[in-house]
This record gives sequence, C-alpha cells and structure tokens, in this order.
Amino acid sequence: MSSYQPTACPHDCPSTCALEVERLAPDRIGKVRGAADNSYTAGVICAKVSRYAERVHSPDRLRTPLLRTGPKGSGQWAPIGWDQALDRVADAFLAAERTYGPEAVWPYFYAGTMGLVQRGGIQRLRHVKGYSRQTSTVCDTPANMGWLAGHGDIRGTDPREMAESDLIVNWGGNPVATQVNVMTHVSRARKGRGAKLVTIDPYRTGTAEVSDLHLMLRPGTDGALACAVMHVLFKEGYADRAYLARFAAGTERLEEHLESRTPEWAAAVTGLTVEEITGFARLYGATKRSYLRVGYGLTRSHNGAAQMHAVSCLPVVTGAWQQRGGGGLYCSSGIYSLDRTLAEGLDRLDTRVRSFDQSRIGAVLTGDPRDLKGGPPVTAMLIQNTNPAAICPDSARIREGFLREDLFVAVHEQFMTDTALLADLVLPATTFLEHDDIYRGGGQSHILIGRKVIEPQHESRENHWVIQQLARRLGAEHPGFGMSALEIIDAMLVSSGLPDAEAMTEQRWHDAQPDFETSHFLKGFAFPDGRFRFAPDWAALGPYGGMPELPDHMPPAREADAEHPFRLVTAPARQFLNTSFSETVTAQRREGRPTVLLHSEDAGGLGLAEGDAVRLGNPQGSVVVHAKPFDGVPRGVVIVEGIWPNTAFVEGLGINTLTSPEPIPPAGGAAFHDTAVWLRRA
Repeated sequence: MSSYQPTACPHDCPSTCALEVERLAPDRIGKVRGAADNSYTAGVICAKVSRYAERVHSPDRLRTPLLRTGPKGSGQWAPIGWDQALDRVADAFLAAERTYGPEAVWPYFYAGTMGLVQRGGIQRLRHVKGYSRQTSTVCDTPANMGWLAGHGDIRGTDPREMAESDLIVNWGGNPVATQVNVMTHVSRARKGRGAKLVTIDPYRTGTAEVSDLHLMLRPGTDGALACAVMHVLFKEGYADRAYLARFAAGTERLEEHLESRTPEWAAAVTGLTVEEITGFARLYGATKRSYLRVGYGLTRSHNGAAQMHAVSCLPVVTGAWQQRGGGGLYCSSGIYSLDRTLAEGLDRLDTRVRSFDQSRIGAVLTGDPRDLKGGPPVTAMLIQNTNPAAICPDSARIREGFLREDLFVAVHEQFMTDTALLADLVLPATTFLEHDDIYRGGGQSHILIGRKVIEPQHESRENHWVIQQLARRLGAEHPGFGMSALEIIDAMLVSSGLPDAEAMTEQRWHDAQPDFETSHFLKGFAFPDGRFRFAPDWAALGPYGGMPELPDHMPPAREADAEHPFRLVTAPARQFLNTSFSETVTAQRREGRPTVLLHSEDAGGLGLAEGDAVRLGNPQGSVVVHAKPFDGVPRGVVIVEGIWPNTAFVEGLGINTLTSPEPIPPAGGAAFHDTAVWLRRA
C-alpha cells in the first residue's frame, strides 16, 4: 500500500522545496508533490521535480561501477565490483601522493546535491589528507560579493513578505522557470493587493511574459539602469533622506556622482528609452512597499559584482527597507548558523594548501602556471555532484585536460554525463530519495531534513559511504568517517543549538528567518557603524581590482565588435536545472534541441529561417545550433537556453566552448553572459 513520505528537494534552486513523495514499494516511488503546510513551498513545486519518478527510475541510471577499457572518451567500459573500484581510486591517489605530494590530488565537487552531509564529505577527505583545495566560484561568488559590498551580510526581507508588497521587481531572474515558488507569493500580492510585477532582463522570458512591465536592456548594462533610476529618485524627491541619514554612508558623494548618470546617459548604454527608465524610476519611487527580488543573471558578466551592488542600492535610497513587504532579497544564506565542522572536516582545514578556482578547471588540468601556483600538476581526481565538462567555461580546454594520459579521474554520478564519459572509472550514485541528508534554503528560510524514502537503485551508493570507504583505504582518520550520515546530521543540529535529528524528522523543518527588524536591517547593516556602503571596500572582498568606487556602469569585458557583433547569453532552460534533468525523456522532448534565439531582423540580415543550422564562434571555438527568430530579444543579442549535454550538439561541442574562464572581480566567478560571438549559416 502506498504512502507519502516527507523529504526536501536537493537541487541547486533557491526554493529548496518541502516535498511529499509517494512510496509505492521499498524501492519505488510514484507521485511527488509540494508540502502544502510549508509556508514557503505552499504545495507548489516545479514540473521537473513533480516528474521525479522518471528520473530516479530511468533506464539510463548507472547501475554498477564501470572501468574504462578503451581510449579516454571512447565510451568503452567493463563492469567491476565496488571493492575493486575503490581500491583503484585509492591506489591512484596514493601514487599521486608518492610522486608529487598530496596537492597532486584534487577532489572536485559542487551543487548536484545541496545536502550538507552528502555534498560536504568530500571536503572532509580533502582537509584530512591535505589535498588541493577548491575555491567554488562557478555560480554565486560575484552575486555574493556584490550584495556583501553594501550590506555586510547575505540576507534580506523574508520572501513570504512578497505577498504583502505593492510592487515586486524581478531583476535578473526567471522564476517561472527557475524558482516557481516566487511566483506563488507574487500571485498572492497581485490578487490581494493589486501589486505590479516588473521584470528586468535582456530577453522576454516566461516571467517577463506575465509581468506588468518588462525592461529589455542590453546584457551587462544593469548598473547603468540602476544609476539612472537613483538619479531620478534623488532629483524628483523620492529619496528618503531621513532614512539615508541614519542608515547609509556616503550619500552626498553618491548623489553628486549620479548628477551625470541621467536617463539619457543610461538610454544610450542600455538600449532602453528615456521614457522607460524614467517611468520605472517613478513607479519604484512612488511605491513604498517595493520588493526587489534579485537573481543571478545580472552577475554572470565581468561586471557582475558591480552590477549587483548598484542594483542593491535602490531600496536604501527609497527607504523601502522600513516597510513590511519592502526591501529586497538576493539570498538567505547569512541567516543560518549550522555548524559544518564535523561534516566538512573544518577542524583539519589548512589554508596554506593551495586552492584552485573551480571555474578554471581547464587551465588547471592543462597546467597553466598561474593556476598551479608553483605546485605539482593534478594527476588524480574524484568528482562528485557536478559535471564540469559541460557546466564550466572554456569546455574545449577542459576536455583537453581530462584526456591527459597521466591524469586519473573517478566520477561518482547518477548518469553517464559528459564528465563521466571522460573518466577512467565511473561509480553509480544514489539520488536524494535513497539516502539521508539535511538542507538549508537559499531563496527561503527553512532548514529541512530529508530521510531516505526508498532503497538505493541497482548498485548505487551514497556519497558519504564512498568517502568513508576511501578514507579507510587512504589511512585518513576523522570522527566523521566512522559515523553514519544521520549521526552527522544529529551532531550538526545539536552543536548548532537546534532540535536533534529525531525531533527534526518529526517536525520536518525549522524556520530560521530572523525577526522583522533584523531581516530588514533596521538594527543596522552588518558593518561596525551599521550603515549601508555606497562606496564599498572592494579590496577587502577579493584580490581582483578594477571595481568602480561608487555605483556605476562598469563595462563588460567582452563587448561586441566588428568581428564579433553579437552578445551571447546562455540562460537557463525551463525543463533543465544546469545539466540535471537533461537526461530525462520528457525534458528533452519539451526543450527540443539546442537553439539560438535571435531577433528576426538579425536573422533576416543573415538569410536565416527557423530551423536553419547556425554556427556561433569566437577565438575559443565554435558550436552549431539551430536558429529561431524571436522578437523578444534586442538586436545584436542572441540567447541559447539550457546547458545541454555536449553530445546534444551537432559536433559534440557544447555552448560553454564559447564562454571565458577569466575571473570576475573582486573574488572570481564565471562570466557566462559576457561573451561576444560571430554568427553565420553552418
């Protein structure tokens, strides 16, 4: 007889939904639904996760450990047993250590699961053994730095307060596709208060389609728009000067600086009209309960951190932080105080060990001296929870690195991803339904426990077990290696002053949202003087310079030019989540194939019709996709949605062949949307 079991979504989406999963048998699930009694999830989940039975029971799940038998990347494999497979991994790690020292081993991971135990255990092995560290930059570092620069902490208005707003500004996100729960609370505000939704994005996304106003600006010009809006706010009396006097530093300098940042100036930069800029500024200034919901999109450019900071200044200038349903949110990570010492082995962390930028994996694996930092080459890797051959920039160079004969790579995965195809050994991994873990929200405020719902499929093993087994073979000693995942969860909760694992399982989640005044920074921003910083100390946040002293338009690094006249944006696809779900039949059918959206006049000028094969290129390489004329994009801008597997492209080269791994200042990050390309018929 079936029953519904509580758990939480592990995927790298800010929602971290509370779920209820139908268990049909000890090893089989049925329907997946959102928990109606969770105040954020509110019974609503995305279509991707509602179809999770298709993913967990896919015939393409990896079933047993596989050893490469042919050339690297040939797809020739032979099944082997788990003990033999783990012995091979350990032998490769020990050989690398004997030859070059422990820094020749690079455990590599990211956010395929957001569970703190199953994701973090690889860190414990790294720290105990002294393997090369990882600086995780590929997703949120520029956004984090931009928000921290002004606020001093990564938190903001409770997202459930959107239901009490009169204006929601969705800037740089597409929640219809990537965080559907935002739209639940937007809908409540629209129905209950007549609230308006404004979307600011370089193309007409699903969210833009249902918005009251869409500002379709050029990619990488968000900072200019924010400055012009603030110019109007000061000029036309919308700035809350009493609030600024109490809570902001550098207001006079900012206002003087903005004198020349007029709507006319911004129109020339952004491609918007003066009327669009002025109209939005007046709407925002006149609406006290305005909620700024900032996404990641505007930060995936060389000027991303600067743009985030400029945009985040808006609710400070108007004093919207004082209002219920006002202020803003980028991420809630700063509200949690979970003690991850045991899970990640932070008590064994040695910051003298070199750390590689995960976004620059191609440069690391091909031996760029700047990245190796005077140390040995990487000759052994274990990869969990990520697919760098597809998701990281400069993917042709990444492939070159993986094909080195002196590099051993083991990939622990659920499916045969692009990265797994380039490995020496592939290990089958559990999904979140087949192990215990604990999660924290990014775009909401709950800590959620996820207990195992069904038994592992085939011979799949959880990350935690694999790390334990390798630690035993490698002579790595730490209390966490002798504990079950649930025991680590229990210890983490207790040491964090929270209910233990048994109590958390009973109550299902814990709401960590601070009180109204803390959430709205009404006790002060997180600096010694309690004031927001219009002129941040960028040098304190990272080593890369070139940041504007005050909010401004910081030009992108790769502007379009005569040889590369188009700006490429690699936006998320509705049916995929990074590369997760790209392996399911329904998602593939609904997305179709890799496609480039370009303005119909640009298509006409190139003699292209819908469905024509098109080659996009720049000095890093070229890829072939199919054209789709679309007037919901500015001229000179092209959009390729979704991180498709490289194998889905005509020539086997994915879209990140074209993106640059050069770090975003001040602290790094991948500039996926800062790419200039040429385009022609294939």
